[in-house]
Amino acid sequence: MKSMKPVIAVLITVAVAIVLIPALLVLPFSSEGAKGKLMENLTHKKQEPSVADQLNESSVEVAVYRSQQQKIQAIPLEKYVAGVVSAEMPADFEVEALKAQALTARTYIVNQLSEKDTVALPKGAHVTDTVLHQVYKSDDELKKLWGKDYAWKKEKIAKAVLATKDQILTYNGEPITATFFSTSNGFTENSEAYWKNSIPYLKSVVSPWDKDSPKFYDRKVISIKEFEAKLGVKLSQGKEIGTIVERTPGKRVGAVKINGKQLTGKQIRETLELKSTDFTWERKGDQIIISTKGYGHGVGMSQYGANGMAQEGKNYRDIVTYYYQGVQITSSTAFLNTIVANK
Repeated sequence: MKSMKPVIAVLITVAVAIVLIPALLVLPFSSEGAKGKLMENLTHKKQEPSVADQLNESSVEVAVYRSQQQKIQAIPLEKYVAGVVSAEMPADFEVEALKAQALTARTYIVNQLSEKDTVALPKGAHVTDTVLHQVYKSDDELKKLWGKDYAWKKEKIAKAVLATKDQILTYNGEPITATFFSTSNGFTENSEAYWKNSIPYLKSVVSPWDKDSPKFYDRKVISIKEFEAKLGVKLSQGKEIGTIVERTPGKRVGAVKINGKQLTGKQIRETLELKSTDFTWERKGDQIIISTKGYGHGVGMSQYGANGMAQEGKNYRDIVTYYYQGVQITSSTAFLNTIVANK
């Protein structure tokens, strides 16, 4: 019997271990008598700021003279760009066209802030909110203008602006004069054909997409008496009005002779308030019927052309480098830092 005792002791020890070890493993995790519990400390993803908040994030503010209120308003740069795009281009245009418009708007204001051109501006203002510079509309104005469509239009334009944030157009390292207009006559125009200076990146290009624009054709009827008075001419008898003696690179009227007096197409367009310098006319009774193709001066980027390119799958980089020849898309950071430093 004595020889069986060690064996029995071993068996009892093993049996006790089999019972106790699982209990010991479970005990620290039981709810009763536990010294500590398994805690959760989940790291939540930081919530992205809204597009409105992102538009307000800018180290530079634009002092805009609000013409209706006759006061100056300080607006964060990207919010200003969004307000310009909202005012200058239809929100239902393709996103890539809106991005191209955002680039022109941002380039314009960075150039304006860098040059500090304050001609025809109240003291302290950088720009007006009119066509004298760039048309700008506030959120309140856009809510009235867009009504129930405000939310999606604002969101769409804000995203297009933010997608091009800090980007501007440069030529030889300097911000360009990023002119734009509504609709071409099928061609854009050389800068010197409408203004005095010849600018290398503002040259005529074919723009066939504009023919789909609702603003491609226009007609205006004016009396002979008013025509003569406004242009300072005297029409001869018969049906003849004048003779085109010069065409521009953009296929517009460069100059016309009317009964011995020569006028530029630009003079006629601006004096008679025509949509374009690509015009024809005919005399019927005591009236003159003037037909035009295109809408705007024709220099730089055509907005309807940009939209047509986007509809064909072109992106905003394709669009701006097509209408502004030889330009680069550049970071605006260095220019903005200089502007801040010179305040």
